[in-house]
Amino acid sequence: MKHNPSLRKLVQRVVLLVAGVSILSLANAQPTPLSLKEALQHALKNKSEAVKARLDEENSQYRIDEARSQALPQVNANGSLTYNPILQLSAVPGDLAGQPGKTLLIPFGQKWNGNAAVSLSQTLFDKSVFTGLKAARATQQYYQLVAGLTDEQVIEKVATQYYQVLVQRQQLAIVDSNIATTTRVKNVIEGQHKNGLAKKIDLDRSKVNLSNLEAQKQQLVNAVQLQENMLKFYMGIPIETPIAVPPSALDSIQPNMAVLAETPDVKKLSDYQVLKKQEELLVLQKEAKKAAYYPSLSLTGNYGYMGLNNKFPIGTGANWFDYSSVGLNLKIPIFNGFATRSRVRQADIEIKKLQQDIRNTELSLNLGYQNATTQLRNSIITLNTQKENVALAEEVYANSQNNYAQGLAPLTDLLDAENSLATAQNNYTAALLDYRLAEIQLIKAQGNLKSLLN
Repeated sequence: MKHNPSLRKLVQRVVLLVAGVSILSLANAQPTPLSLKEALQHALKNKSEAVKARLDEENSQYRIDEARSQALPQVNANGSLTYNPILQLSAVPGDLAGQPGKTLLIPFGQKWNGNAAVSLSQTLFDKSVFTGLKAARATQQYYQLVAGLTDEQVIEKVATQYYQVLVQRQQLAIVDSNIATTTRVKNVIEGQHKNGLAKKIDLDRSKVNLSNLEAQKQQLVNAVQLQENMLKFYMGIPIETPIAVPPSALDSIQPNMAVLAETPDVKKLSDYQVLKKQEELLVLQKEAKKAAYYPSLSLTGNYGYMGLNNKFPIGTGANWFDYSSVGLNLKIPIFNGFATRSRVRQADIEIKKLQQDIRNTELSLNLGYQNATTQLRNSIITLNTQKENVALAEEVYANSQNNYAQGLAPLTDLLDAENSLATAQNNYTAALLDYRLAEIQLIKAQGNLKSLLN
């Protein structure tokens, strides 16, 4: 069968057109702008630490179920089938068989023995069981607190890294703006040089300045990539996933003195509450050790069937009979070489050590709040100062441009003004980051990190 050349060419064109449209779509595809709230939500959903904390919280319910099972009836069924090739002989006085003075060896039992039984055990009193149930419930509360603390730690890391990326991108935008401005200046000087109105050294200096800015831009591009990769890691998303931090988020950073008004109660913070719950668990652990001093009482019962026969299978003709028993088991500890006393004292030492950790944590949380407050106040002062510096540097640069264009100032003044403006802009951007990081630390010290999700 012959193919139509025109049809083949048409198909090829359609394929190329579809491929070209697909490539163009991919090239024009832009990642959706990522807000801080969305970044935090991604992290809490995907980051392994947060996921594991939720799994521990879920697993704590199974620990309660396991502890509760010790107080419930324990029922077991068992069966056995035994073949005795050689029956054990028992010594019997010959008087029983009319042979006085002799000892007779007579086999007792059957060749085949079958047995099926059900047994039940119910704890009536065991202090360790009931203490374990209390400990399991406390463990569930502990993992709930740990999950909350883990969420706060994830939020802190992601928020800090988010603003690191934001500031790096802002610095990159500043460098791009400076490159554009320096390029325009270079072009003016180049035209003046061609007309004999500017010296070659002025042109070379502008070229060097532009080259330095290009090198600085490349360094910032690499820094932005590294910071974005770290942000993706903290968010728990694949590194190859494209993200875009909107520059407008930087403009939303405004000094807020109101955040300083709230004084935290450190005993309500997650770090402190986790340690207090650990203390409760250690106290219960000590009680579990002391439970070895107390007696335990349990009820037991079993019911079964047994069959005896000299032939297999055990069936017709076998001797079948049932049996059952009910009993109480009482265990009273008397002396175990002071092992229980040693275990209790070890548990008491662990409690005292943790109490020192609690005391130190309380001091640390108060210190963190005071330092965060001081740092935020200093950051606000620095931020306002740098904002004024940027406005002044912009004014000086505009005047220098105007004076240079009118031949009233040398190129050196223009380049110095340009460098001063770039420095002021970078200092202001760095001050914004310092302020935001200080604010995050203060919010953390106040126990309000989850407010960043709103």
